[in-house]
Amino acid sequence: MLRSRSAKARISAVETAASELADAVDGLRFAAPVALVYNPLRYAWALHRAYIRAFAGGRKRVVFLGMNPGPFGMGQTGVPFGDPTVVREWLKLDGPITKPPREHPKRPVLGLASTRNEVSGTRLWGAIARHWRTPSAFFADHYIANYCPLLFLETSARNLTPDKLSVGDKTRLFAACDRHLGAVIDALEPEWVVTLGVFAEHQARAALAERKVKAKIARILHPSPANPLANRDWAGIVTAELQTLGICRRRPATGH
Repeated sequence: MLRSRSAKARISAVETAASELADAVDGLRFAAPVALVYNPLRYAWALHRAYIRAFAGGRKRVVFLGMNPGPFGMGQTGVPFGDPTVVREWLKLDGPITKPPREHPKRPVLGLASTRNEVSGTRLWGAIARHWRTPSAFFADHYIANYCPLLFLETSARNLTPDKLSVGDKTRLFAACDRHLGAVIDALEPEWVVTLGVFAEHQARAALAERKVKAKIARILHPSPANPLANRDWAGIVTAELQTLGICRRRPATGH
């Protein structure tokens, strides 16, 4: 437990965990239908580190947990749900972004210059911006992470989610992801881990049960456009879910 640790120590712990995760997953190989694997903790490390250093200081009341990078979000910027416009204009983060070793021509990494929007990211960060108004207000006691750092593409460039991997591939990958999640939760000591979707909930419950973490785990609707419910009124649905759980508080006053 890190209750007596400084913000600097918490940031260092989260950054170290991310660096170790990047190393652990870099050596993994994946069976078909995986054709290409992007690791934004490598080619967008500078921006991911900037995200950690800007926002991982201090104990968090809630850690929101997503599944893995999308091709137009974290796959471009290294920031969880990191739609490039949001990262540039609201989070105001910057840093060099290179390229993965192998790149699909239909999914080039353009970094912050990308003009494609990630719907999940715009929905999530848009709702956060409307409620908390400023990044400092949100990150005062909240944080967003992803369970898995890798983006998987099929030959057609179709996105493949981690739950669709082979059993052996999942076992090796999830062991590294579990260690990373445990280290982040140890560092930030949240009261709640709120997952976006069923997959992240399942993985969080399994990983954190082994570490006997006391944080409460809950699930909210994933903002993906592939989810028909999310296309109706995602922000409204999630606000109601968080209120039912007792997590959602009244919107802070502007400027706080």
